[in-house]
Amino acid sequence: MQKPICLPVVAGLAFAATGAWAETPVLQVYTYDSFVSEWGPGPVIEAAFEETCACDLQFVSAGDGAALLARLQLEGPRTDADIVLGLDTNLTSAARDTGLFAPHGVTADLDLPISWDDPDFLPFDWGYFAFVGNAGDAAPASLKELADSDLKIIIQDPRSSTPGLGLLMWVKAAYGDEAGAIWEGLADNIVTVTPGWSEAYGMFLDGESDAVLSYTTSPAYHLIAEEDDSKTAWGFAEGHYIQVEVAGKLAGTDQPELADQFIAFMVTDAFQSAIPTTNWMYPAVTPAAGLPDGFETLMTPEKALLFPDQEADSIRDAALDEWRNALSQ
Repeated sequence: MQKPICLPVVAGLAFAATGAWAETPVLQVYTYDSFVSEWGPGPVIEAAFEETCACDLQFVSAGDGAALLARLQLEGPRTDADIVLGLDTNLTSAARDTGLFAPHGVTADLDLPISWDDPDFLPFDWGYFAFVGNAGDAAPASLKELADSDLKIIIQDPRSSTPGLGLLMWVKAAYGDEAGAIWEGLADNIVTVTPGWSEAYGMFLDGESDAVLSYTTSPAYHLIAEEDDSKTAWGFAEGHYIQVEVAGKLAGTDQPELADQFIAFMVTDAFQSAIPTTNWMYPAVTPAAGLPDGFETLMTPEKALLFPDQEADSIRDAALDEWRNALSQ
């Protein structure tokens, strides 16, 4: 006669085995704060990808865009990230130099204003930096006019924020060796420098400045989500700097197949259709339904500015010094 004690032991072993078989793989994606906010693309993309992957997609907020690279450099090969999403072309050269990224292996027909052949980083959206102000208010026609004015602006820190770094590159691309003089002129226009975009934009909406460093697409949020046409992007004669946001796969990921699946998912309609009305940027691949009504009203710069990634990396420290020196006086 079998002892009764054997039944719970067998049942326990069966339960343990079932639990092991049912364990859900986790894919961890480092990204920036606004991406994972309740109004950002994170929740929509998480739900859509989890429908296809039988996995647990976890977005981990790491501050603003430039802070992603700093965190990755600090963690090195010990990082828990499988993917980093939210770097841009001003940071990809430095990110590649860490040796932590692997080729993405995705071929896609991208809708970008520039050609793209980077094997390690795949774009998911893009836009033009701009100062956003209130429609009907006096607006400068150039960076120099802004520097010569009494208008108050809020910008982001280039050491932690990709828009902040983008502004440094914008001034440098437009003015070259005269960039330091432009920053000296802008210094007394700056109300404050925030760590990231969300804080800066919120302060502008609270009336703490005349304008905020953002994107030409930012007024689309107010127009589409709030039916409010009171915000406008200032068009500048020097042109506007392009931002292309990218994601990359970590070479040390313990979920290489899932990471590859997510990178490929980024250029599908399920991902790209969420970008215009959650991240309020242009998608890297135009969705089948096209851009939402309202995007056709946005200001389109007459001139686009962009440093190649290696050139941006080589001038970043000098541009930071010009910015720091001007703001410390």
